[in-house]
Amino acid sequence: MPLNARFGAGPGMEIAFLGEDTTKVELVCNEQVKEVNPGTDISLGFAVSSIDEKIAFLEEKGIKIYSGPFAPNPHTKFFFILDPNGLKIQFVEVE
Repeated sequence: MPLNARFGAGPGMEIAFLGEDTTKVELVCNEQVKEVNPGTDISLGFAVSSIDEKIAFLEEKGIKIYSGPFAPNPHTKFFFILDPNGLKIQFVEVE
């Protein structure tokens, strides 16, 4: 997959996005993390047009927000839910 974006995300952290068009893989490198636990450290992410609308939809369906929403910068908002197997699912809005 081609490199789409790569940037620092704080001390000892770097994020890279691989892929084209609507499908991308996000890789997070944190120098302090020595072991990866697929149950807690891996997530699938989906772009949405509105975080608020997605939260309202999920709450209507009885699906609890696992963490967030977060806004790491003025253009990005995201939150996580858990799938039935405990895998984190991220919904992200990018302006």
